[in-house]
Amino acid sequence: MTTPSRTTPGSPAPRTAVVVGAGMVGLATAWHLQRRGVEVTVLDREGVAAGSSWGNAGWLTPGMAMPLADPTLWTYAPKALLDPTAPLHVPARLDPRLWSFLARFATHATQRAWDRAMAALTPIDRLALDAFDELAAHGVAARSTPGPFVIGFEDERQAAPFLHEIAQVEAAGQVVPLRRIDRPDGAARPSGASHPGDGRAPEVRDAVGRPAQLTDRVRAVYALEGQRFIEPGPFVGALGDAVRARGGRILTGAAVTGLRAQEGRGVQVLVDGQEPVVADVAVLATGAWLPGLAKPLGVRTLVQAGRGYSFTVKTDVPVEQPIYLPSRRVACTPYQGRFRIAGTMEFRGPDEPFQPRRIDAILASVRDLFQGVDLDDRHDEWVGSRPVTPDGLPLVGATRAPGVYVAGGHGMWGIVLGPATGRLLAEQIMSGTVPPEIRSFDPLR
Repeated sequence: MTTPSRTTPGSPAPRTAVVVGAGMVGLATAWHLQRRGVEVTVLDREGVAAGSSWGNAGWLTPGMAMPLADPTLWTYAPKALLDPTAPLHVPARLDPRLWSFLARFATHATQRAWDRAMAALTPIDRLALDAFDELAAHGVAARSTPGPFVIGFEDERQAAPFLHEIAQVEAAGQVVPLRRIDRPDGAARPSGASHPGDGRAPEVRDAVGRPAQLTDRVRAVYALEGQRFIEPGPFVGALGDAVRARGGRILTGAAVTGLRAQEGRGVQVLVDGQEPVVADVAVLATGAWLPGLAKPLGVRTLVQAGRGYSFTVKTDVPVEQPIYLPSRRVACTPYQGRFRIAGTMEFRGPDEPFQPRRIDAILASVRDLFQGVDLDDRHDEWVGSRPVTPDGLPLVGATRAPGVYVAGGHGMWGIVLGPATGRLLAEQIMSGTVPPEIRSFDPLR
C-alpha cells in the first residue's frame, strides 16, 4: 500500500525536471526520471562528484547501513570530546546550531530509537544492490566489485559490539553473512548468517584469507560477504556521462540561491548571476548544504555536516579487498592501484577549511595495525561533508512547495543508498504516491 504524496495522484506527470546537486543521489534521481521520459537539467555549483561523492571509501554495504546514533554514544562521546585524536571530533567553540543538533542527535542514542530507525532503513537497504545492477544493465559504464570485506579487531572483546550490531541488522530483516577466518575451522559466528524464514543460505567464500597488510596486533579477523565496493568518483562520473548520453544537461558553476513557484504550474530555480531555470518539478540533492534551500520550503529537520577524511597510499602487496577496523572507525578500499584509507566523523560546517589534524588522527590510529603500507607517502588527501540527521533517517520526498522535492540526509550511506533513493523518488514524482520504502523519510516529519 502506498501513501498519497503532496502531489495529487492523477495530476499530469511532469515532463521536465531540474535536479540541484551532481553527486550520487542527485544524478541517480536524474537518471531514473529520464528512464520515465522526463527531460532533465542538473545544476551544481562545482561539478560532478565534487562533494562527498568523490573521496569516500566507496562501500556498497547495506548490511552496515544503520543509524549512526546508538546507545554506545553515551560512553564513547564524552571521552572523544576530550581526545583530539578520537575518530569523533567536535570543535570546542560556541556554536548554537551545532550544539542544538548534537542535543537532538543524543536523544536518539537509545536502543528503542535505534530499533525504530533500523526498521525504517531496512526496506531501502534491501533494494540497494539491485539498484546498482539496474544502472549497469541500462547504460552506466561502471561496475561494482563484490567483497569479501575483511573486518579486523585486536581481540574478541573488541569484536563483540560489531557482532552485536550485525545481529541486530539481521533481526531487522537483512542477510549479512559474517564468519571468522583467522582460525583453522573457519567457524561462523554463533548467530548464523541468514535471516530466519528467507529460505536462503549464506554465500561463503572459502578462499578468504588474512590480508598481508594487517599486523599481528589484529588477532580476530572476520569476512563479511554479500556486500560490494566501487571507486566512487569514477562511478559517479560514469553516471553523469549516462545522464548526458540520454540528452540531459549538467550545468556546473551554477550556484542555486532559491526556488519559487511559477504562475500556473512549475518551478523557477534561481541561479546566481544567471537566468532562472524553469521546469515542472525540482529536486534538491545538495547534501550537507540542503538546509539553505530546503528550510524555507518547510523542511525543519536539522542537517549537520559530518565530515570524513581520506587519502591514498601505496602498499608492498596489492590490496584485493576492503578492510574495516571498527574500533578505530577506519574504512579502507582498493582504489586505482593504491589503498584508500578513510575515517573520522568531524562535526563542522561544510565549507570550513581542511583540518590536517584529522589526517594525523587517522594515521595515529592505524600505524600499529598496518604493515607494508607507506603511510608517509600520501596522495589525494580529501575532506567531504556527509549530511547527517539527528534521527539517522534520510530526507526524501515532497516539500510544502508544489513540485519541489528533496533527496538527502543519508549520513554515511549516500553512496550505497543513492541509486535506490533515486528510483523511489522518481516513482513518487511520476505517480503522486509515496513508495512504502521511503515513507519514513518524509522531509516534513
